[in-house]
Amino acid sequence: MNDHDIWTCSYINQIIDAMADGVFTINPDGKIMSWNKSMERITGYTNEEAKGRDCTFIHFSSCLDGSCPGGIKDCGILNSTTAFSRECVLLSKFNEEIPVLKRARILLDDNKKISAIVETVTDLRELKQARQKAVDAQNQLAIKTRLKNNIIGISPAIEDLVSKIKMASLSDANILIEGETGTGKELCANAIHFLGRRKDFPFVALNCSALPETLLESELFGHVKGSFTGAFKDRKGRFEEAENGTLFLDEIGEIPVSVQVKLLRAVQEREIERIGSSKKIKTNIRIIAATNKNLSELVKKNKFREDLYYRLKVFPITIPPLRERKEDIPLLLDFFVKKSSKETKKHIIKADKKSVKALMDYDWPGNVRELENAVSYAFVVAGQEILKKEDFPPETIDKFQKEKLPFIKNQKKQLERQNLVSLLEQCNWNKAEAGRKAGLSRTTIWKYMKKWDIPLNQQLTKN
Repeated sequence: MNDHDIWTCSYINQIIDAMADGVFTINPDGKIMSWNKSMERITGYTNEEAKGRDCTFIHFSSCLDGSCPGGIKDCGILNSTTAFSRECVLLSKFNEEIPVLKRARILLDDNKKISAIVETVTDLRELKQARQKAVDAQNQLAIKTRLKNNIIGISPAIEDLVSKIKMASLSDANILIEGETGTGKELCANAIHFLGRRKDFPFVALNCSALPETLLESELFGHVKGSFTGAFKDRKGRFEEAENGTLFLDEIGEIPVSVQVKLLRAVQEREIERIGSSKKIKTNIRIIAATNKNLSELVKKNKFREDLYYRLKVFPITIPPLRERKEDIPLLLDFFVKKSSKETKKHIIKADKKSVKALMDYDWPGNVRELENAVSYAFVVAGQEILKKEDFPPETIDKFQKEKLPFIKNQKKQLERQNLVSLLEQCNWNKAEAGRKAGLSRTTIWKYMKKWDIPLNQQLTKN
């Protein structure tokens, strides 16, 4: 080898040592011939420790054909005419599992015979950390998006609710969600599920008030063929359908006591039996129950089992009614307007200030669901791009309409003697005022008073 060849070889070695990737070469017998600085950094083995050793000492988790074989003749590289690359794990000198990208290729001499194999190793630890950060960022974005889409508001009550949802999602404890009809109990349960570790498994919901006792038991636990009339084949229940995921039981207070016994056993033992079968089926689910009733009062009246109540109420969450967080109404209104605009293809962009103020004065007994329905109503009525006060249902934007509503929904049924007495007392026995609120004339009020022997003034009724 002349001076030029020596200089060239030294120059190439310096270049290889300067590379960030690990580079090493193997002879056709599988012995390591060269080992650059990056291989020393990645594996912990020095050049002196590596050179001359068999390539299997590096302990890659996989090579060309699956798992790392016993030697170079078994790995298939000597028969490969192209380069290959694979992500795998390398076991370092210090028993650290290092994620790497491994590439290998044979080198041929002038006679087309294999002279060596060159392998490069890319350290993926930083990339893996970056990937994990990206995944974490996506998860955080998913959390924010999920909460933003499901739980809308800026009130302290909503901030507290969001905090509890986040805490609940980190646990597998059973959850009891309490709240009035229309407050969004299922949306809350949905958020807890999709923020938790069970998010990749089913979210199965069942409204317990929608089914009679016999069907409810079958829906929950399933049945076997022939167990009752109409059971033509085996059927899974919701417990099995929700395996590894979440079972959401809405209106849990409506479950008959006989079914409560079986539900308690399923919750305690984490196993069920299909109707008509004695075979026990293990379950792994998280239960979220919801109710618009006061379960503790039902327990006192022996209408709901106390032991089941405490099994379900491991982590209770109460959703506030809309009347207690009226500062959220403009945000909710904006959300529903955008949603309806997208669904109906109507170019409506917002509600005007007068209608927003009127809607905030209403108490919303039907809560968020009623507000959403009011917006849907307005989209049917509206003929312009900005919703006006008159586009909304009358009872939601007019105090006078709201006051008289209980008396005019069904006059024959609602305007009974005691109702009329209460109305007169509210109006200080002014029959004209009572008539306006009831949507009736003063004469009609007087006729009702005469029919039911109601005295013409308050003093007489007290006597």
